[in-house]
Amino acid sequence: MKATIWHNPKCGTSRKTLAILENLSKVDVTVVEYLKTPPTAEKLAQLYKDAGLSPQEALRLRGTDAEERGLPDADDETVLAAMAADPILINRPVVETEKGVRLCRPQDTVLEIL
Repeated sequence: MKATIWHNPKCGTSRKTLAILENLSKVDVTVVEYLKTPPTAEKLAQLYKDAGLSPQEALRLRGTDAEERGLPDADDETVLAAMAADPILINRPVVETEKGVRLCRPQDTVLEIL
């Protein structure tokens, strides 16, 4: 099985999720450090749709200026554009496999799509 993780190595939950993926021999993991290689607004829209989340539900609030910018109440297009331009706004980690997409908070959520 192939899995892609949008990863921030400074995030404990992201590191734990990556460790789960790497410890499973059946998983071929692609790691995207999204702060270095941000996904496009279109890719984010697809990921969140596949995860059953709105962009607002996937918005990182802690440690960001998202609330000051009014993003929790903004329309989807505005939130996605902000995330693509400033990827620190992306809540992480996000994992995609052929079985689906999950925002893996807590990290064990990844097991639902393996």
